[in-house]
Amino acid sequence: MLDPSSSEEESEELVEEESGKEPLAPAAARLSPSRPCEGPGSGGGAGGGSGGGLQPVGRGSGAARPASPSPSVASEKEKDELERLQREEEERKRKLQLYVFVMRCIAYPFNAKQPTDMARRQQKISKQQLQTIKDRFQAFLNGETQIVADEAFINAVQSYYEVFLKSDRVARMVQSGGCSANDSREVFKKHIEKRVRSLPEIDGLSKETVLSSWMAKFDAIYRGEEDPRKQQARMTASAASELILSKEQLYEMFQNILGIKKFEHQLLYNACQLDNPDEQAAQIRRELDGRLQMAEQIAKERKFPKFVSKEMENMYIEELKSSVNLLMANLESMPVSKGGSDFKLQKLKRSHNTSIIDMGEENENQLSKSDVVLSFSLEVVIMEVQGLKSLAPNRIVYCTMEVEGGEKLQTDQAEASKPTWGTQGDFTTTHALPAVKVKLFTESTGVLALEDKELGRVVLHPTPNSPKQSEWHKMTVSKNCPDQDLKIKLAVRMDKPQNMKHSGYLWAIGKNVWKRWKKRFFVLVQVSQYTFAMCSYREKKAEPQELLQLDGYTVDYTDPQPGLEGGRAFFNAVKEGDTVIFASDDEQDRILWVQAMYRATGQSHKPVPPTQVQKLNAKGGNVPQLDAPISQFYADRAQKHGMDEFISSNPCNFDHASLFEMVQRLTLDHRLNDSYSCLGWFSPGQVFVLDEYCARNGVRGCHRHLCYLRDLLERAENGAMIDPTLLHYSFAFCASHVHGNRPDGIGTVTVDEKERFEEIKERLRLLLENQITHFRYCFPFGRPEGALKATLSLLERVLMKDIVTPVPQEEVKTVIRKCLEQAALVNYTRLSEYAKIEENVGRLVTPAKKLEDTIRLAELVIEVLQQNEEHHAEAFAWWSDLMVEHAETFLSLFAVDMDAALEVQPPDTWDSFPLFQLLNDSLRSDYNLCNGKFHKHLQDLFAPLVVRYVDLMESSIAQSIHRGFERESWEPVKSLTSNLPNVNLPNVNLPKVPNLPVNIPLGIPQMPSFSAPSWMAAIYDSDNGSGTSEDLFWKLDALQTFIRDLHWPEEEFGKHLEQRLKLMASDMIESCVKRTRIAFEVKLQKTSRSTDFRVPQSICTMFNVMVDAKAQSTKLCSMEMGQEHQYHSKIDELIEETVKEMITLLVAKFVTILEGVLAKLSRYDEGTLFSSFLSFTVKAASKYVDVPKPGMDVADAYVTFVRHSQDVLRDKVNEEMYIERLFDQWYTSSMNVVCTWLTDRMDLQLHIYQLKTLIRIVKKTYRDFRLQGVLDSTLNSKTYETIRNRLTVEEATASVSEGGGLQGITMKDSDEEDEEDD
Repeated sequence: MLDPSSSEEESEELVEEESGKEPLAPAAARLSPSRPCEGPGSGGGAGGGSGGGLQPVGRGSGAARPASPSPSVASEKEKDELERLQREEEERKRKLQLYVFVMRCIAYPFNAKQPTDMARRQQKISKQQLQTIKDRFQAFLNGETQIVADEAFINAVQSYYEVFLKSDRVARMVQSGGCSANDSREVFKKHIEKRVRSLPEIDGLSKETVLSSWMAKFDAIYRGEEDPRKQQARMTASAASELILSKEQLYEMFQNILGIKKFEHQLLYNACQLDNPDEQAAQIRRELDGRLQMAEQIAKERKFPKFVSKEMENMYIEELKSSVNLLMANLESMPVSKGGSDFKLQKLKRSHNTSIIDMGEENENQLSKSDVVLSFSLEVVIMEVQGLKSLAPNRIVYCTMEVEGGEKLQTDQAEASKPTWGTQGDFTTTHALPAVKVKLFTESTGVLALEDKELGRVVLHPTPNSPKQSEWHKMTVSKNCPDQDLKIKLAVRMDKPQNMKHSGYLWAIGKNVWKRWKKRFFVLVQVSQYTFAMCSYREKKAEPQELLQLDGYTVDYTDPQPGLEGGRAFFNAVKEGDTVIFASDDEQDRILWVQAMYRATGQSHKPVPPTQVQKLNAKGGNVPQLDAPISQFYADRAQKHGMDEFISSNPCNFDHASLFEMVQRLTLDHRLNDSYSCLGWFSPGQVFVLDEYCARNGVRGCHRHLCYLRDLLERAENGAMIDPTLLHYSFAFCASHVHGNRPDGIGTVTVDEKERFEEIKERLRLLLENQITHFRYCFPFGRPEGALKATLSLLERVLMKDIVTPVPQEEVKTVIRKCLEQAALVNYTRLSEYAKIEENVGRLVTPAKKLEDTIRLAELVIEVLQQNEEHHAEAFAWWSDLMVEHAETFLSLFAVDMDAALEVQPPDTWDSFPLFQLLNDSLRSDYNLCNGKFHKHLQDLFAPLVVRYVDLMESSIAQSIHRGFERESWEPVKSLTSNLPNVNLPNVNLPKVPNLPVNIPLGIPQMPSFSAPSWMAAIYDSDNGSGTSEDLFWKLDALQTFIRDLHWPEEEFGKHLEQRLKLMASDMIESCVKRTRIAFEVKLQKTSRSTDFRVPQSICTMFNVMVDAKAQSTKLCSMEMGQEHQYHSKIDELIEETVKEMITLLVAKFVTILEGVLAKLSRYDEGTLFSSFLSFTVKAASKYVDVPKPGMDVADAYVTFVRHSQDVLRDKVNEEMYIERLFDQWYTSSMNVVCTWLTDRMDLQLHIYQLKTLIRIVKKTYRDFRLQGVLDSTLNSKTYETIRNRLTVEEATASVSEGGGLQGITMKDSDEEDEEDD
């Protein structure tokens, strides 16, 4: 079988070599990622099975190229090509050798485990995925998805899309490999939490429900059309591979990392016997012995590394030995099934010169026979019996089975005609050569028979090497049994215990044990990882007859020994003072025994068969057989492919520090390019392999972490996202080591380690300072979570001089302050570039455009400050004062551009006020920046502008009052907007500046218009005051609202502004009231004094001006603090006094009209000529015609006047209290006038016409004022009672003297009369 396999492999190799000239080029590229593919020459160089064929192929490729212009140039190129190929080949060999060491670490780990407590890494987002995510969110915003959402959620997504997804900082984060899907989700969650919290409460719907609903919709948008179940399954699988990897997965991973081809892995795997744990454990023991020898050699030759202290040299040797002893202890702790032995390694820690232990020595490490007791499991399966001819077909037969010294088992019963069973019996025994007895019985038919009859038996002595399949065995029968040819078919399977490494029959002879050349049954027993024994057993014995402890022995092949008859293939075990010779019956058995003992002895010398296996076979016999074990076949195959040098190389002869540096660097490259956002952290499988490699090959922990730090720093400096916590961990380890704190028990510190540490420390400091300077771009939106805080913590650690003395806080503060000062410049420079402010340099830009750009830039500045507060303030919690300084520095840079933009604005323009409001509203809400340096600068900049604006407004309002009242028509205001200029404003969502009237002379600059405030709506709809007064009140309110909305931060100046505006309002309203009072008096003087007088609309308007003045003064003139009464009460008193005067003037007007009526009645006074003449004329005329009631037209005219005046006043004047006071005073004055008039005629009798007119006037006045709500106490005054009594007496007198002259007019209350009169 060996030859065909060999020829098969040769043919495979030929095919590979022939076809590999072209296709192997990409494989070469895979072997060395940084190596370009150079065509057939490169492919042949990298893909050959051995190094021997490299140069011819390389030369061939060089010769095949086109001729060069010069032979010297061509030879130079050919030389360079050869050198390149040689370098590549050396690199390939180095990686193959490294892969062998890595494979052994994976195959038999005894120091490290795959960690299960590492933080789970999230899937990272690639550039393509980011673009896909952007497209999905854009599709949602365009309404192209089926996701139903309200306006609030759409606005949140819009903001997230604009601020986060489209940010260049996020694109940079994706490029650095540090952006995961979880990062984008957490940023959105944080983004919407404030929005949801600010939403109004809805009954039955909690905000947590809204939040979870929004997150579910976000996930749906983010996922797109993907099936969530598939995504979940994919995530689960990837998460599992991120946690624990199988050996096969680890092999495959490091094949990719080191560029190893599949067939190369298979060759190495088989040749190294990686599936054989015994071989791997033996390899480890040999390596550890080699390391101990190397330590002794270093101590002997004094070839130490250069340490920082001479005293460390001896300590170094002790450290080497203790590390090996620790590995021995770890190896010893690996599980080995022992046959009841408690033998421990603590007694057997070995070095290269451990004394020989055997049965002849009496010491503490001596093995006893009880230490090597084995436990075997046997399966006995009885199939069938042949040769039962003498028994009747229906006779019952059965079998029993037993192992010597154990229990007896029985099969089922069967008929003699068909004796088949298939019954299995399981046994456990401690005998290495047990006796298995199987007996065949038939049931006795005799009445007196006590036992069944035994027909035959068979006794077997199985070993673990015995055939496992069922076989026929001839049974031993008694002489008188008729069936002498009984056969039984059975199978005996004897399992090999885990601690039994090999067994079989050998010839042996030794000095202290096995003193006679004799064939015995031997078992190689592993008592512990470091203790093995060769034991010989006899049949039916649990303990070995003799044993040899293999510590210190060296096994090797040997030639046949003369004088020893028996055995064909010889080998021996030798140590000082003793030699044991063994012989097996065939070569294959010898090779297996030598390999097993080689693994057990831990010797450095590897035995090699002295002759070719095939030749030995040919000499031994004519029947070809596979004498060599399969491991030898794989070794030959590997040797043929040039792999033997990598397999057989001694690990102790390699510089594992540089090899580990290489594998760690390549592993990090592989890790940073996988699908996880690892931030430099290795996966659990990678950590496990690297840990195992370091422990097994003695790589110093400081060297490991220094290399790791250097690799991480290189990637971080090139833009990759590296977790500062990881840097902190490795740096702390190195710092502790260099300063003698022994983090891994190693106290020696080399000069190289210290120098490299100082170099890396400086590089790390520069990196950290750069990251803090660019914190907005290195940690955008506070991601990765906690990274900025960890960076600050690491910087503090890096600045420490040693590991004990903390760095002074002022020193750390100085460094961070410097970084943040630079950060302010970096952030503002990039912000200016983003806002395209710099594009305007060198071009003619209008002041309006400059101001618009500055406002836009201010919005961005505020957004940056808010983002810093939201995402980075927590990290700088310990240095919050520095963040405030950073913000002030950042704002001071903006102040330069802001000042430049404001300087070019025309004088007395107010378009810059929105800029102040925008900045001030942001700054005053920030506790740290409120009234800070920039804020004060902003106030100083705008304070003169505000004062100037208020001055102009005051002048404007004063002129508008003067000119307005001069031209005032006193018509009620219907709408004020028609009087306002319509000026378009810039699109700034801020309170606008109130306007000045357009037609103001004196060159006062025009202010921009703004829409009327909402509180004006009710005034516009009602007929209130005059246009001048309404314009005044509106301007005063708009001005105060504008100044109030400025929220001036400096309290004293703010109070000054408020006080000035209140005083201004008080003065303006006072002027308005006084001018209205004057106009009121003038208006009344111009009106009629007869009953034809009608209260004009202007009179009501003036009253309404007073009403508005009173209402507005409460708002415009009152201060929040103690100044309230100073202005408010003063103007209130003025208004009240003015209203009283106006009511008095109006009542006087009404009284004048009544006096006119009474003057007419005075003509009829008794005793006057006019009275007698009128009486005679009326009497004479009444005889011939129907004369109207005399005097009723005067009374009716007056009553109509009163009623109309009451209705107009009630309808047009908006203040009920003023109406009531007016009516009370009017009624009282009217009654007083009538009473006075009657009193003057106390001695005279009233003329009938006087009586009738007065009765109607008094009664109608009384009734009308009662209907208007005048109180009874006022109506029924003494004056009224006097008038009523006088008129009643006069009425009685007239009724006696005149008879029916009164014509039904009476002072008595009569509804009928009223109806008639009405």
